[in-house]
Amino acid sequence: MSRREEQLKAFERLLDIMDDLREKCPWDRKQTFDSLRQNTIEETYELATAISRHDMNEISKELGDVLLHVVFYAKMGSETGEFDIADVCNRISDKLIFRHPHVYGEAAAANAEEVSHLWEQVKLKEKDGNKTVLGGIPDSLPSLVKAYRIQDKVANVGFDWKKREDVWEKVKEEMAEFEQDPSEAELGDVLFSIINAARLYKLKPDNALEQTNLKFIRRFNYVEAKAKEMGRELQDMSLEEMEALWQEAKALERAA
Repeated sequence: MSRREEQLKAFERLLDIMDDLREKCPWDRKQTFDSLRQNTIEETYELATAISRHDMNEISKELGDVLLHVVFYAKMGSETGEFDIADVCNRISDKLIFRHPHVYGEAAAANAEEVSHLWEQVKLKEKDGNKTVLGGIPDSLPSLVKAYRIQDKVANVGFDWKKREDVWEKVKEEMAEFEQDPSEAELGDVLFSIINAARLYKLKPDNALEQTNLKFIRRFNYVEAKAKEMGRELQDMSLEEMEALWQEAKALERAA
């Protein structure tokens, strides 16, 4: 049996199990699109966390959880006759072929940047696609990711800085305005400008911030653990004492 045959057999096994669960398990039988929605969001974030940690074993596990939800929704769609897993697979396959005319058609794209420009043009031509440049951005996207997608989409139609270095003047301008008026509105402008700078330098702000979150958690956990070893409570330690332990954690990370 080829690896592709094994993959198809494994997918068929999952579909069979889903059929069994909807018929025989009271909990699975009770679920609806609405009841699963929050679980799907949580599973997606768990996958994102595993990716941030580059934990391949955990990524494989979390991908399975996300795939289960795809199969679950498709099963429920089949029960009402509206769509099934074949429709799901065929629609994404058709979309991929349509959006890759440089692979399946006559268009040309020499690099990833040209492909991105091509995608935006193709999306506007789709029968049930977006009618405006920003029309396809989901309302529920996290704000950090949404800002990046907004900027990326408008850049693909030419609304962008001529040179990426030009963005720093905008960042400084927004920082100065925020310093004069520390409000949510001005903070939003600062963050939007920094995200724009990240995009221009081909950095993903969401990934960057998550890596910093993980780094902070790691270092603070070290400070807390060392304090306990010393028989101390953090709230009873001076800022200077905690800072010394923080610097220890940084030094250990560099050494590693």
